[in-house]
Amino acid sequence: MLCLFCLTGCGDTNIWMATEAGMEAVKAITLSDAEVREIAAQSSDRFDSQNSIASTGDKYADRLNRLVGHHFQEGDIQFNYKVYLSETVNAFAMADGTIRIYSGLMDMMNDGELRFVVGHEMGHIIKRHIHKKVQLAYAASAVRKGIASQNSEIGDIARSGLGALVEQLANAQFSQLEEKEADDYGLTFLKNKGYDPKDAVTALEKLATLGKNHSFLSSHPDPDKRAQRLKDQLAGKATSIEDKKKSLIDKAIGIFNTILAIITAVMEKVLSLFS
Repeated sequence: MLCLFCLTGCGDTNIWMATEAGMEAVKAITLSDAEVREIAAQSSDRFDSQNSIASTGDKYADRLNRLVGHHFQEGDIQFNYKVYLSETVNAFAMADGTIRIYSGLMDMMNDGELRFVVGHEMGHIIKRHIHKKVQLAYAASAVRKGIASQNSEIGDIARSGLGALVEQLANAQFSQLEEKEADDYGLTFLKNKGYDPKDAVTALEKLATLGKNHSFLSSHPDPDKRAQRLKDQLAGKATSIEDKKKSLIDKAIGIFNTILAIITAVMEKVLSLFS
């Protein structure tokens, strides 16, 4: 951000564009939840306008509505579900509660496995992974505009459509940790709602059959390893990311309390020498 503001001192810089870039850089780190959801809603509308959506009465729409049942609210987040009529194997979520499932993915999965997919996408929203992606998109836009403000060959490229590549790279995929957290949420979702948690494992195992060169797997961690991880959790051989975090926090609190007790004991001993 500092570099973007500093660009305004260069003689060959478009000051207004550089200033706008600096403002977007600030915006990237100060986005409120309401603003993130508004951006997500606008993005969702654009995606919807570019895809064929299964309407009520369509077998895919009716099936998804039957599966999600009453799962339309979690805390202050309201989910909305739609099916894109496409052979593409994919699903995605947006920060406003949007969850979109492609019919190609539905064809692969049984009902229980689809519920895990829905729970997984919920996890990305609840765990604020989408919030971070929106911040990255803003930051990438700021970088692109900062470069575009330069009256140079690089600036010409950034001002062209190629400049959007920066955003695509910054926003390409979730981290492995985020995918694990979403998997854990999906597994917990199945457990808490009384569904068969083993469906989480078989859903990931089916995705593994797509092959490593499939476009879906190119932006997702190895589903075989993800399936084994959840299988280990069900067998009691592993813990979720959330449980590991809680364990580390509990250990840190325990260590802090021990140190505090030692310091208190020492201080009491010292004070007793002067009493």
